[in-house]
Amino acid sequence: MNNSELCFMPAHELAAHIRNKELSAVEVMQAHLTQIERVNPKVNAIVTLVAEQALANAQLADAAQARGEALGPLHGLPVAHKDLAETAGIRTTYGSPIYKDNVPSEDALHVARLKNAGAITVGKTNTPEFGAGSQTFNAVFGATVNPYDFSKTCGGSSGGAATALACGLIPIADGSDMGGSLRNPAAFCNVVGLRPSPGRVPMHPDKQMWGTLGVDGPMARTVSDVALMLSAMAGPDPRVPMSLTDSPAQFAQPLERNLKGVRVAWLGQLPGVKFDKRITAVIESQRATFEALGCIVEDAAPDFSDADEVFNVLRAYNFVLSRHHEYTHHRHLLKDTIIWNYEQGLTLSAETVALAEIKRAALWQRVRKFMQTYEFMVLPVTQVPPFDVTQPYVTEIDGEVMPNYIAWMKSCYYISVLGNPAISVPAGFTAEGLPVGLQIVGRLREDFSLLQMAYGFEQATQVGQRKPVV
Repeated sequence: MNNSELCFMPAHELAAHIRNKELSAVEVMQAHLTQIERVNPKVNAIVTLVAEQALANAQLADAAQARGEALGPLHGLPVAHKDLAETAGIRTTYGSPIYKDNVPSEDALHVARLKNAGAITVGKTNTPEFGAGSQTFNAVFGATVNPYDFSKTCGGSSGGAATALACGLIPIADGSDMGGSLRNPAAFCNVVGLRPSPGRVPMHPDKQMWGTLGVDGPMARTVSDVALMLSAMAGPDPRVPMSLTDSPAQFAQPLERNLKGVRVAWLGQLPGVKFDKRITAVIESQRATFEALGCIVEDAAPDFSDADEVFNVLRAYNFVLSRHHEYTHHRHLLKDTIIWNYEQGLTLSAETVALAEIKRAALWQRVRKFMQTYEFMVLPVTQVPPFDVTQPYVTEIDGEVMPNYIAWMKSCYYISVLGNPAISVPAGFTAEGLPVGLQIVGRLREDFSLLQMAYGFEQATQVGQRKPVV
């Protein structure tokens, strides 16, 4: 087995080979470190590398296996953590010059869980400053490029993770998502990104313990690998009041399912949301795939009235909550879009926030009733294909001017407002060879059935098998 075969092997297969002693954790780590050394300078996906530590931990993993110790489900798998996640003893900058030398003393909860499951940290993946925006660049490390076209963006804010996966630098990666940060970069890089139900992956430490807009979640090259990773990341934690209590073991079950008769709402055109024609063409071409799986596919959409207003109000409120210290003490070091978003929050009245919550509740009830008829909604992940990496954000779509730096992300953040689980799965490529992702949305807290549907689509299309030439 050569390095390329090993580095692009699905994570669940790689873990099985290690468990069966057909490969050692050291062999797997050495192959990935070689791939990182060769490819990462071209794409800038992993921004802090701890190669010696990773190799030493791989040796410890092999020694533990030789002693007959119990092995976690991710035993021996290299993983890199998004640079928003605290990692004990490893630099965590949040993409900000304010924290360019910050080294936490404690792991974030999901990082600790991945380690406890046997994954071995190789470093940190690039992210825009404080995860703001779906274009991965910052003043500390620069930009991460798209592996399918180095002149394009990889999306964000989990952009470093998506590029690293697509290039075979790591088999699994963590990310986070408020307005699309697990889904957008997955779509732009032809990998899989799951936004789980809020509370599915408990977030600690976290300033907003009762928040539902932002979530942590898994990314990988296949749906099965995302599910495997979720089985290690999910589960309740007594420090997190929002954490869901059902067993994470469910996500380790086989994903095969007979999808005949499953009702799917096809949201090809979303009122008030502009899509680039290249995106629409790819997504529409996949409608037949769902029909071939036996699904009942109908043009239908819930009433998303007020979703835009609700998201923008609650996002601005969240910026004041999460970035108060940085704005108060280091405003001159923040990028302009963060300052704008924070100051939007300062203008909010109690009435504005209250009305947004009232409208959100009404929206959720409308969608709940809609999804009593349909088990899934299908729509594009992104409104545009990957754009120029030197462009901070999309300013217009098909002649329609975007009013702010996140307005081109509605197809994702309309779903964030609901709290329903959603996944980005590779769906095809534009004529220029740029990846396009398809978004599947499940019912509230039905993350496993969502993974089953995504798996069925993935197996039928095999689009994710197309690798970049790096």
